[in-house]
Order: sequence, then C-alpha cells, then structure tokens
Amino acid sequence: MSRIAHGKPGLDGKTKVLGVFGYPVDHSLSPAMHNAALNSLNLNCVYLPFMVRPEDLETALKSLSSLNLLGVNLTIPHKETALKFMDYLDDSAVEVGAVNTVNLHEGRLTGYNTDGTGFWAPLSDMHYSCENAETIVLGGGGAARSVAFKLVREGAKVTLVNRTLPRAEQLALELQQHYPECSVQVLGYENRHLKETIQQASLLVNTTKVGMYPHHENSSPIEIDFLTSNLIVYDLVYNPRETFLLQAARSKGCVTLNGVKMLVMQGAAAFEIWTGCRPDTEAMEQAILQCLP
Repeated sequence: MSRIAHGKPGLDGKTKVLGVFGYPVDHSLSPAMHNAALNSLNLNCVYLPFMVRPEDLETALKSLSSLNLLGVNLTIPHKETALKFMDYLDDSAVEVGAVNTVNLHEGRLTGYNTDGTGFWAPLSDMHYSCENAETIVLGGGGAARSVAFKLVREGAKVTLVNRTLPRAEQLALELQQHYPECSVQVLGYENRHLKETIQQASLLVNTTKVGMYPHHENSSPIEIDFLTSNLIVYDLVYNPRETFLLQAARSKGCVTLNGVKMLVMQGAAAFEIWTGCRPDTEAMEQAILQCLP
C-alpha cells in the first residue's frame, strides 16, 4: 500500500521526500528518473540529490527519521559503509555486502540491494538462460559483486576478470561460501587463456568504467578481437549509450545491451519498496535518455 498521498504533484506541507546520497552526486540521473515516475503516478513526493561526505554518512542516515524521509538510494562511495548503520538488512544486501536502497519504516532503517534485480531484467526480457552457461564478468567492484552473485544464483559458470587479482579472488571465495556448488574462476587481463575463455562464453558483462564518458573514445576493457558473434555483450556503462565496446561487438554480430535498462529496473525495484506502487518504467527510461547526449 502506498505511503504517499495521491494528488496534483507540487511542494506543500504533505509532500514526502526521497533522495540519493552520494559524494559526488551531481552526475546522478536518479532524480530525473524517479521524479518522472512520481509525476506519472500523480504522487505528492519529490526525489532530491544530497551530497553526503563519507564521514557524514551515519549522521545523514540517522536523520532520515527526524526529517521524515521515506528512504534514499546510496551511490559511490556509500554502498558498503552503510551496512553497519542499518537496523535490518534484506538478504539481497547481506549477500552482496552492499546497500543501494534504504527504506525507513516506523523509525527503522532497512537496507536492500536492487542492483542484481536491475541487471537481470533485460536478460530476462530476452528469455536468456544461463544455466550451466559460461559467463564473463569484467571488474571487481560493487557492480561486479551484484552481477556475479545474480549469475551464480541463476546457475551460470562465472569467470571473474580483474586487474587486481586478490580482489577478484576474494569475491570468488565469497561466492563459493554462499554457493558451495557454484563454478567460479579468476583470470587476469594478461592471462593467455582469456581469449579462449571469452570465445567459449555466451555472456560478457563489463562492470568497469572503461568506455565511460568523457574517456570513451576507442576505449575498451578487452581486446576487440576476443569477441565472437555468439556472445551477448552487456556493458553497464550508459553514457555514452553505445560504448566503443558495444559498437565493436555490434559490428561482430553480437547481441548488445547497455546500462540504461539496469539503471531503470534497479530504480523501479527501489521505488516499489518505498511507495508500494509499481512505477512507469517507460517514463523512467525516457527521462534518463533525455539526459544523455
């Protein structure tokens, strides 16, 4: 059930507040996306960006109750730190070890992670099944964690590729601790088996920032020659809409996906947690696309 009054959108004494905490936060497209969803449902609520320094995160989160905010999203660098400030943690946050959505209810903070849901949504729409399939995850950060855990839950065999091998090895260990029967291996970018491993895979996911605006021209996290037409190439970067990696993959006949749908669908999952309402994801996507060059 919605905790927000329906009525003509506008700021008044009954307006509820949502937001995103980040440092920096001026790059975030979440305000445009969520406000489009709120307006499409005629909800008396506004979504705002808040620049929160790392040393102020605990104070900011504890202020949600006194300010009567419904909840917030968390972005870099707060997702992992926030774990210790929650009253409750959803299984999604415990598993991944990060919080991207905080919900305030009856004075208590519950932390969720909707990144895995967002990542999987466009693949589900394609009816992609990765049961026993070879998959590649480039990167070892927070996004890689969400992606890898989701792929393992779906039955995939996962190869983690990262420049810092100990970080990838730690993630592999955690995956195996949660899912003892899973198949996961770690490779460096210089490993001589990387090309062969990629060419045997059905899905390659780039979770790194390589190829992101403004350092996007002719920039790819892997050698383009490693790509073959049997691959789905999924780049979580959404600015530019088509990275150099995706351009090259498309030219080789690969199915390609960018990060826009993931951004929308992880946001939609958070929106439903806060409001109890299913948002208009088309309105959310259009709001994002209007912000991109």
